Amino acid sequence: MVQSMREQETDYREAYEREHLKCADLAARIADLEAQNEELSWKLGRIKNNPLWKLSKPFRNLLHWVIRQRDRLKNCGGVRGVIHKLGYKGREREAMKLHGTASFPDESRAAAEREAVFPRMVKISILVPLWNNQREFQIQMLDSVMKQTYRNWELCLADGSDREHAYIGDICREYAARSQGRIVYKKLEENLGIAGNTNECLKLATGEYIGLFDQDDILHPSVLYEYVKAINEQKADYLYCDETTFKSGDINKMLTMHFKPDYAPDNLRANNYICHFSVFAREILEGDELFRPKFDGSQDHDMILRLTDNAKKIVHIPRLMYYWRSHSGSTASGIEAKPYAIQAARGAVSEHLRKHGFDHFQIISTRAFETIFRIRYEIIGSPKITVLIPNKDHREDLERCVGSILEKSTYDNYEILIVENNSSTGEIREYYSQLLGYSYEEGAASGVTSGCDGGILYSKDSQAYGGRAAEGRVAVVTFRGDFNYSAVNNLGASYARGEYLLLLNNDTEVITVNWMEELLMYAQREDVGAAGAKLYYGDKTIQHAGVVIGLGAHRTAGHSHYKQHRQNLGYMGRLCYAQNVSAVTGACLMVKKSLYEAVGGLDEGFAVSLNDVDFCLKLRERGLLNVFTPFAELFHYESVSRGLDDGGERAARYDRESERFREKWREVIERGDPYYNPNFSLDRSDFSLKVQAE
Repeated sequence: MVQSMREQETDYREAYEREHLKCADLAARIADLEAQNEELSWKLGRIKNNPLWKLSKPFRNLLHWVIRQRDRLKNCGGVRGVIHKLGYKGREREAMKLHGTASFPDESRAAAEREAVFPRMVKISILVPLWNNQREFQIQMLDSVMKQTYRNWELCLADGSDREHAYIGDICREYAARSQGRIVYKKLEENLGIAGNTNECLKLATGEYIGLFDQDDILHPSVLYEYVKAINEQKADYLYCDETTFKSGDINKMLTMHFKPDYAPDNLRANNYICHFSVFAREILEGDELFRPKFDGSQDHDMILRLTDNAKKIVHIPRLMYYWRSHSGSTASGIEAKPYAIQAARGAVSEHLRKHGFDHFQIISTRAFETIFRIRYEIIGSPKITVLIPNKDHREDLERCVGSILEKSTYDNYEILIVENNSSTGEIREYYSQLLGYSYEEGAASGVTSGCDGGILYSKDSQAYGGRAAEGRVAVVTFRGDFNYSAVNNLGASYARGEYLLLLNNDTEVITVNWMEELLMYAQREDVGAAGAKLYYGDKTIQHAGVVIGLGAHRTAGHSHYKQHRQNLGYMGRLCYAQNVSAVTGACLMVKKSLYEAVGGLDEGFAVSLNDVDFCLKLRERGLLNVFTPFAELFHYESVSRGLDDGGERAARYDRESERFREKWREVIERGDPYYNPNFSLDRSDFSLKVQAE
């Protein structure tokens, strides 16, 4: 008994010492990086303060412009590609015009909308808090409501303007007099701020639905008609539409057109993409307070987070129907006009996350915009992750992949399971032996078998690798049979000891040291299926930033932001925050092992292509979210992938698997990707507008 206790104490001491050494090693690496960063910062400061550097700025700007044009020329496929792109951009500019006044209904269409009778002719109360608005803005706002083709509306105005802007009251009373009782105006004794003035508007409202409208903006004439149509057809209790900013008082002079995804909770936490024009059923409002004064500046983000939580059916109208005026002092002209909004937005998101049971999270502004956030969730426990890497030969690629995992990963509780399939070179067997700590060929001869499918070999001893111990992390499973990516991974998953599976291609290389944590923080959530990373080609252009259903020539699936540069912010900042997508690539995909098994793993009918997209759609069918995070970064060289072999058979196989995918997911493809606006082209991955030629 005493001996047993001593042995146990010895084991604990050795385990403690091992962990202590790991912490010391990590601390030393961090210290080295901090020292390097400090030295580089000092050198950069010397350069920037040098008079010659300052004088050379015009030349450097010209040089950078030339480099950008060269890169664009390269990415477009040469001069011919540039000509094609310019032609497309010309057609796209023509398409943009269709979203301004050209999209307004003509008289016959307007008459039909005015005469339309729905089973529920709901009354919509539009709330507009007023404060020192410009005369022309006030008139244009009121006119856009008066011209609505749907007539059962009510406009509630609470005016906190000062004496110098008394004309606001005069204009409102004039419009109220000819509105047949639909405009209700109240002059407030004092200005209560955006939140307080809006809450006063709410007290005036009698409608079943509430709409939120800013005093200097403009509504599309058909927006209420489209909303009521969706309320009747889809039982919507929260609605929003696409929007644009405009300048010079002309809505056709659009600055930024924001074509939004359907409801995406992770997007909304990171970025108030819903914004305008929100209309919701009054019954989902908690109490009588719509806006909360403590979130002034981001009161709408707070409100949207709360009400979408309560809503049963959130509907996005994919039409540009809200025109957000950009002028000095408006949020549309820049967040700098309202710096207090940044802290208010963080507070709103924090409260929302705590409501959903999250704790010890971080909310950090990103380089895209101060109110576009990176959210770091707490990792619960230290679950084991099994990294599954299919492989055939290609020692150099596999060694780079495995080496980067062992050298760079800060997460500690993981194993690497290489699924060997028909390798023929001696050098790969030699590398397996190095990783395993004994002769791979001798072990293979006596390895444990599983039916006729394969055998598994676990490393017995710690093995030094690149200055860091692999510590028995690596195992090899042998898959016997013709290559089938799905079957290979399914076999590996059956041997995995981890609670989480991380599917990884052998032609990848880790960039961010906390890549596993960034994926795990999403994969561990109960509402998430798969989590995927941001992948680059060797030239640092994007290979993967989320998968769009229906994108590409085969109308199956494609990658968004394809071939954009690593530093690109993405459409409306999308490359700067984690977001919901329909699918992520299997080249780097994390999922709970229990979920992998629950949906039957990868469909082996997709031997090479589309198995990852099919897998993610199976997860989506179960009501789960798939998440792409740009904060887990890897290179994906892809040219060595087993699925990219040359020749006619490759094309024929892809055609067969594409046809099978289109048939299996026909309804999903026809409905369109909910996270990709239908106004975007399916022939391009850069969020270009759909043009007439399509």
